[in-house]
Amino acid sequence: MAKSDDKKRFFGEESDLQDTVVNINRSAKVVKGGRRFSFSALSVVGDRKGRVGLGYGKANEVPPAVEKSVAEGKKSLVKVALKGDTIPHAVTGRFGAARVFMRPAGPGTGVIAGGGVRAVCQMVGIRNILTKSLGSNNPINLVKAALDGLMKLKDAREVARLRGVPIEELTGSKEAKAPAGQAPQTTETAEPDEAPKAAHPAETPEPAEVPDAAGDTEPAEEAESADSEEQT
Repeated sequence: MAKSDDKKRFFGEESDLQDTVVNINRSAKVVKGGRRFSFSALSVVGDRKGRVGLGYGKANEVPPAVEKSVAEGKKSLVKVALKGDTIPHAVTGRFGAARVFMRPAGPGTGVIAGGGVRAVCQMVGIRNILTKSLGSNNPINLVKAALDGLMKLKDAREVARLRGVPIEELTGSKEAKAPAGQAPQTTETAEPDEAPKAAHPAETPEPAEVPDAAGDTEPAEEAESADSEEQT
């Protein structure tokens, strides 16, 4: 019972899961009596809330092949780190010769993707994203490349935990508080600027005393010149 409860906590209820068929391929085998056809189905399963899985099944008919692929997709569910209805950062997924570049987009952009990449984004719950397919256009490789890119996504809390730093340092909120901490420093530096302003009034009387001293010396010089004239 404990194991079943743990599975439900991680995988969720099966009623929440949705599936979509990405591609169905038919192959033929030539035998003595004619041709024998077999079908392979590629399906994507998800709950549109951050969990997605990929399934691939083969059978002699289409319905059994789809059922096998859906069952395998439910067993291979993985958790994807999302940021609202988009991805937290740009990432490139690779599988074989296929590459898928994914970049976050603003509200109202929609899912700019095609084929299997679009199915993966919709099943995981992404509503706004920009993607570009590079390299091979094989649907199986494209789906696996998109899933590889989603698995590389990391949120800020996980990165902060791995680096051992506070989350404020990564999000930039610590830098936003820095100007507020520098405000007291600006007030302290303003005090020395006011000191010279108070010293100017004290210095202003000094030029006024200079003319007074010069005025006192002028009569003395006139008296000396008058005495010298009388002596002559």
